[in-house]
Amino acid sequence: MTGADRPRRGGGAGAEPLLLGVRHHGPGSARAVRAALDAARPRVVLIEGPPEADALVPLAAAEGMRPPVALLAHAVDEPGRSAFWPLAGFSPEWVALRWALDHGVPARFIDLPAAHTLAWDTAEADTAEGDTAKGDAPEEDGTEGLPADPHGPGTDAGGGQVPDARIDPLAVLAETAGYDDPERWWEDAVEHRGAGAGDALAPFTALEDAMGALRETYGDGGHGRDPVREAYMRIQVRAARREFAGGVAVVCGAWHVPALRRAATVAADRALLKGLPRIKVDLTWVPWTHRRLSRASGYGAGIDAPGWYGHLFSAPDRPVERWLTKVAGLLREEGRAVSSAHVIEAVRLARTLAALRGRPLPGLCETTDAVRAVMCEGSEVPLALVRDRLVVGDVLGEVPPEAPAVPLQRDLHRLQRRLRLKPEAGERELALDLRKETDAGRSRLLHRLRLLGAPWGEPAASPGSTGTFRETWRLRWEPELSVRVAEAGVWGTTVLTAATAKAEADAVAAHGLAEVTALAERCLLAGLPKALPTVMRILAERAALDADVGRLAQALPALVRALRYGDVRGTHTGALAEVAAGLAARIFVGLLPACTALDADAAEEMRRHVDAVHGAVGLLGDDPAPGHGDLRGRWRAVLRALSARDTVHGVVRGRALRLLLDDGALAPEEAERSMGLALSPATPPADAAAWIEGFVGGGSGTGMLLVHDERLLRLVDDWLTGVPAEAFTDVLPLLRRTFSAYEPGVRRTLGELARRGPERWGSAASTGPGLPGFAAELDSERADAVLPVVRLLLGPGGADGRGGAEDGERRYSGGGDLVGADG
Repeated sequence: MTGADRPRRGGGAGAEPLLLGVRHHGPGSARAVRAALDAARPRVVLIEGPPEADALVPLAAAEGMRPPVALLAHAVDEPGRSAFWPLAGFSPEWVALRWALDHGVPARFIDLPAAHTLAWDTAEADTAEGDTAKGDAPEEDGTEGLPADPHGPGTDAGGGQVPDARIDPLAVLAETAGYDDPERWWEDAVEHRGAGAGDALAPFTALEDAMGALRETYGDGGHGRDPVREAYMRIQVRAARREFAGGVAVVCGAWHVPALRRAATVAADRALLKGLPRIKVDLTWVPWTHRRLSRASGYGAGIDAPGWYGHLFSAPDRPVERWLTKVAGLLREEGRAVSSAHVIEAVRLARTLAALRGRPLPGLCETTDAVRAVMCEGSEVPLALVRDRLVVGDVLGEVPPEAPAVPLQRDLHRLQRRLRLKPEAGERELALDLRKETDAGRSRLLHRLRLLGAPWGEPAASPGSTGTFRETWRLRWEPELSVRVAEAGVWGTTVLTAATAKAEADAVAAHGLAEVTALAERCLLAGLPKALPTVMRILAERAALDADVGRLAQALPALVRALRYGDVRGTHTGALAEVAAGLAARIFVGLLPACTALDADAAEEMRRHVDAVHGAVGLLGDDPAPGHGDLRGRWRAVLRALSARDTVHGVVRGRALRLLLDDGALAPEEAERSMGLALSPATPPADAAAWIEGFVGGGSGTGMLLVHDERLLRLVDDWLTGVPAEAFTDVLPLLRRTFSAYEPGVRRTLGELARRGPERWGSAASTGPGLPGFAAELDSERADAVLPVVRLLLGPGGADGRGGAEDGERRYSGGGDLVGADG
């Protein structure tokens, strides 16, 4: 039966259904569907999608529903096993759904039930699930709770790897028409041509004939599940024809239309469906984003330019002019000088390019070339911004509150409203002041979600502040977080109870001591006081049994950082202080034996442990828990023993001496004497180089010690110039690693000093540090000019010059405001 004599519209019981084959997320298909439904006025609209979602159809017309959205199906007993059916405002299925609701016509989904789809064997789903990438209806994005794998082009609509025989219908049609780009062919064949004069069904007739020819040649095209899905759809179409006396319209992927048109017996279709696995599923609407509709996200049925397609669908006229005006507005917001003349010239260029390329209208390729040449002056940097913000876009849909959701999701929505923390598709930074109640609540919510495995944001460095009262987050709401929240619902019905239960379970399952201490830190950050007793009990048990100094040293910093949070978060940390002090005491006892007879790699790792413990002890204070004595004094004794023990590797000895010097526990003269001994001719060059790396390595002082202390610099210079030629090549890599870690300004200054030579440095007693700009004596007038700024920084109490520093130090260190968690 050809397109000319095929029945197109039925009013009687025997009339053929109106089959509208579409491209998923195709604005041209969406316009054609609307025109065809207006012309045919069917009594029921059948749409490719999971039939369990029929009860959710009325929500599509709710006031709070804003596409893009997606139908989410997940297994009741295993929420992580889930699938999505995304719909944008320009998706033909969404247009059909809204047409039915606006005209009071029933709308039903007729694809294979999600209960079967999610129960299908995971391995089979990875290779046989879904429709073609471009000519098909919405598809589930995977069975493990995440959208498709973004790696590689050989993915199906569900994200699984496809066999080589699996074809892309639009790619085949584009190649047949002489196009090397299926997207450009689709624009020319559909988007730029409209529905045709007086015949709303002409696009569907042409596309059905093309797909029919393809299916005669390729069969199911490598889509192994299609025969089963199409059998189920035929059964549903037959039932609708009987119920509605033939007034049936079907909106489905164009690839399926020939199979739905083909005559098949009911018995044959039911035989294909016999024995399919089945599980219990729940469905709901969830917000989606344009970015997740793009093919670059890994969504197999995705498109290259969701933002561009949305514009084509919504622009009433002059789409090129409106698009380029939108681009100009974006570039002006970013500070680029783009005028109306630029827009006019870009429009002219886009039209000229389209004419030269033989296209009916300028497409995305022509408008992008025009923007690059006219508005971006050939630069790809602003053009990348246009692609990200407009061509793809960060539009985030909305779902009404009455949509079904697990209790945990409802509690999350309540917290989002109370804390005024709205999900957004674009990435943004959020700075929090933990002294404010609302910001503290936001911080706890974000930390709890991370603990639950649904990270709404990631912590970032706070610009201009190292205080523990401030946090900075990078937030971006991804649609799959809805799956993660549903999956986390097994831990509790509220975010607080679920995070508490998850933390307790993680503590029991933790393998190492560092995992438990990190978990204790996260519990304090998330405000989970009921989880702390379990975590602290397991922490104390693990600490008592663990004898490895390295693991103890790894665990201590996180524990000490957690102690700091009590200052601004109001959490009780007494139990933490007791465990931390005990952990530090065990490290003091075992560190010296653990640093003996180490090779270079083990010594470097131990140096990092020493740095971490030193910072932790500094934050702990003298006696954080009664009965543990002066921790700082005991730690300095350990450092002295490390710096003087010949059996300890040079990098550890040098670092221990440097830490003592920085703490003021070692006189400069004593440090100079120790350095002279370490760099004496009797010391092997490799050992001396290791000692230098530990003492002036970039990690603990950035070389400023050598810049400002001529005596130490002279010792290094004397040692280096005295290294025998045969040993110099052995120590050079270590020295290069040491000095390469310095900041550029420090390296430049040291290089200038080396160029001038020691004889021109002068002496510290007569010329200060021997650097240009430093006088022998203090310039009192220049120093006095700084005092007003110092008083301003110290605040009230420091304005009269008396007690300001003391008051400021007490206020800052006591509240933790200006003292970072890492010291």
